[in-house]
Amino acid sequence: MKNAAAASKPIRVVLADDHDLVRSGIKALLSMIEGVEVIAEARDGAELIKLVESLVPDVVMTDISMPGMDGITAIAHIHASHPQVRLLVLSMYDTVDFVKRAVGSGACGYLMKDAPPFELEQAVRSVMATGSYFSPAIAQRLLQPSEPTVDDELTQRQVEILRLIAQGRASKEIAFELGLSPKTVDVHRARIMERLHLNDIASLTRYAMRKGLIKP
Repeated sequence: MKNAAAASKPIRVVLADDHDLVRSGIKALLSMIEGVEVIAEARDGAELIKLVESLVPDVVMTDISMPGMDGITAIAHIHASHPQVRLLVLSMYDTVDFVKRAVGSGACGYLMKDAPPFELEQAVRSVMATGSYFSPAIAQRLLQPSEPTVDDELTQRQVEILRLIAQGRASKEIAFELGLSPKTVDVHRARIMERLHLNDIASLTRYAMRKGLIKP
């Protein structure tokens, strides 16, 4: 026997994540919730924006770190164009910086990817009923002071170089990709370490992961 939620108009969800298996798993869990329907899927922010423009769903559930246009940029664009769409982040990142950036861009909910399945339903129903959903752990993050963003600490060129260093690229590879000399790359790396007060590649890699420049 169907309940009232299933009998009423379904909650239409657009799902965005660049990993096909992750997206399929989330879609399967959402499809088990009565009264919830996944109407489209996107692999990046640009594709997500196009889908929202054409479908105008009730809820967008998106990852943050995606190739091309990331989730936070897409959230800001969608929030400006369709303020009635509920924007729910589903992420592996729980740092103060990420949570506050997402909320500042227009997200009304934030859910960790390692959350129990029942919390997925709780989050979707809560953003529809009350306009927001934050687990106790995420709500606690919102009360903490913000960390400096990577753009506060590094120049755009240094961010590019840091991302490549964290991906395990050698100075010669980075130099070739960015059209620089290996010596210039080494100078940039030294300045990045000095600015961040870090002294080895492992520490730089951990910083890049924490700031979402690379995926764990």
